[in-house]
Amino acid sequence: MPMNFRTRRQEEPEINLIPFIDVLLVILIFLMLTTTYAKFTELKINLPTANAQAAKPRPKELLVVVTADGRYVINNQILEGRGVDTLAAALSAAAGSYKDTVIVVSADATATHQSVINVMDAARRVGLSQLAFATQRPTDAPAGQ
Repeated sequence: MPMNFRTRRQEEPEINLIPFIDVLLVILIFLMLTTTYAKFTELKINLPTANAQAAKPRPKELLVVVTADGRYVINNQILEGRGVDTLAAALSAAAGSYKDTVIVVSADATATHQSVINVMDAARRVGLSQLAFATQRPTDAPAGQ
């Protein structure tokens, strides 16, 4: 029995492009059929004019930050002391003669209720009745809600 020492030449594998092209054509047809085309036209419009009063100036805002450990920061100035009287004096000095000042309370989520109540009480004592509370949107909530 003779031995065959010839080496067999193996065929190189090749990529069959025809199924790939078929898939791309189907995707292209699908995209062409589902695309909506918007037609933009240019309109010439003349906006009306109005003789209105000048915009009213915004009231003065006073930012009061309540930290988690109960300290107060008024307009980026750290307040020494945590008492209502100290807070009232600082609010009065910061507001000056503006009695329509809006106090924006930005309290830490873990701050005690008493710390926030102290800000409200101090504002009442000095005659500042407009309060707003700053919040932030949860990171997992959609932007439209």
